[in-house]
Amino acid sequence: MSIDLLPAVRLARVSWNKGRIVGQKRPLLPRHVWSIRVRLEMAGNARDLALFNMAIDSKLRGCDLVALRVRDIFAAGQVKERASMIQSKTGKPVRFEITDTTRQSLNRWIRNPEMIGLEFLWPSRVHGSAHLSTRQYARIVRGWVMSLGLEPSAYGTHSMRRTKVA
Repeated sequence: MSIDLLPAVRLARVSWNKGRIVGQKRPLLPRHVWSIRVRLEMAGNARDLALFNMAIDSKLRGCDLVALRVRDIFAAGQVKERASMIQSKTGKPVRFEITDTTRQSLNRWIRNPEMIGLEFLWPSRVHGSAHLSTRQYARIVRGWVMSLGLEPSAYGTHSMRRTKVA
């Protein structure tokens, strides 16, 4: 067999995950949750505190969390104790309880002057977008994780779903 008939050999490509941590993202530990809450409260960041608390309580996927509407969790002048919504991925309804701490932070956020007349619970600051994007939510979560000095590649938006707080 001559060398001309052999198949061409490609140069090895660098794999997409070389040097990256792949697999499941870690859940936050209870001490991490409390540290993030304290930092957000001290910073007076009403939106991020409400977003963080809601992510932990609801265990919703990022796409469903950012698409929450004010009417989904707020009725008769107060935040509901339980809320429900249809999951975008499965199309199935999901109900979740909203704890007192989360209700207080949501109440502070909804009564914020920035929220007057808005439909979505987490409005976008970018003109033309109705609500916070999932990418921006991921950036926010990354900021929370980095503020604790944790490795940001080990945690992500799914960490919020996996976190169990007593």
